[in-house]
Amino acid sequence: MLKMIILCVIQAILMCGAQSFFKVAATHMDAFSWTWTFWRDSLLTNWWLLASGICGLTGLIEWMYMLKHYPFSQVYPLSSLSFLFGMFVAVIFFKETVVWQQWVGVLLILAGCGLIAR
Repeated sequence: MLKMIILCVIQAILMCGAQSFFKVAATHMDAFSWTWTFWRDSLLTNWWLLASGICGLTGLIEWMYMLKHYPFSQVYPLSSLSFLFGMFVAVIFFKETVVWQQWVGVLLILAGCGLIAR
């Protein structure tokens, strides 16, 4: 059970990392166009996009492992831990304001995760 929870936390961090890197990558992209310059300068040399892909692929591989070895009814709800990590990333790295209602919502989700993990 502890191993499943640890794997779920790692997977949630990886998926949160993938989305966070993708947000940064998107801010470094030019306006979309079908030109070679856009693809070369905005996509192929965007290291943030590469970091997003690496985190996402690693999280996907771990997700496949978890689905194979643990009950779906337990690991799927625990993947919502990424919401908590996303809130912290939003506040710490993106300097976003998170209102108390959002924190209450995340705490309710975590309470549900706690009930499922028991």
